[in-house]
Amino acid sequence: MSFSIAGKTAIVTGAANGVGRAIARHFAEQGANVMFADMDEEQLERELGDLGDEGNVRYFAGDLREKLTIANLLSATIDAFDRVDILVNAARQVLVSDPLNADDDAVETLLQQNLIATLRLSQLIARRMIHQAEEEGSEEGCVGAIINLSSIAAHRANPCLLAYSISTAALDQMTRSLAVALAPKRIRVNAVAFGSVMSASLQKALKEDPEKRDDIIAHTPLGRIGEATEVAEAVQFLASPGAGFVTGEILTLDGGRSLLDPVAAPAH
Repeated sequence: MSFSIAGKTAIVTGAANGVGRAIARHFAEQGANVMFADMDEEQLERELGDLGDEGNVRYFAGDLREKLTIANLLSATIDAFDRVDILVNAARQVLVSDPLNADDDAVETLLQQNLIATLRLSQLIARRMIHQAEEEGSEEGCVGAIINLSSIAAHRANPCLLAYSISTAALDQMTRSLAVALAPKRIRVNAVAFGSVMSASLQKALKEDPEKRDDIIAHTPLGRIGEATEVAEAVQFLASPGAGFVTGEILTLDGGRSLLDPVAAPAH
């Protein structure tokens, strides 16, 4: 079975930096047509500048929490590549929250960003994938793949990450529920839950508190922090024909950290 995604068209959100950028760049290098989507237009322009004039890369800037922006992203992708086969929901936000502060709106903010926006985009892209299959008369095989980025925080009880933990736990359940709902339409839905990976949020945390690096490594059985490219390769697997019988799975990528992680060690 092939793990190739060459010739497929993918939308990758959160593609301006961190793990999302690594996934989008990896997909482009693997021969996929890729729409880089993010709120940060300047960073997107810088990213595409060093990718050269490759015809398989475009970018879209906008706030995907807005319904109209989501519709415009799909339209831009269809205009550029005529179709969409893969959606990678890599846009996510991490906020430190105060569980005792009733005025702290972090839970609402992260549910909107990490769950609701992801769900709306997934629903829209799934309808497009179904439409494509009907137009092509396709009756066998997978017609699309949706991959969400989650976190091991979904099943850790860290008080300062209350809002983030809630939003990622909800995202995991959304992944499972969509997987069941879309299976009859031959669309697979999976997630990669990571921790101990050098994401944009972890880079920021390490700058603020360099001692966290040693703490994370000490609580990771493989003894290191993972690379964003390792997440990209896991996402490629889930998007590829090689994962054709995989749906509703939350693939953990954390160097074994969640096997023994104490509450005191933060998850990113």
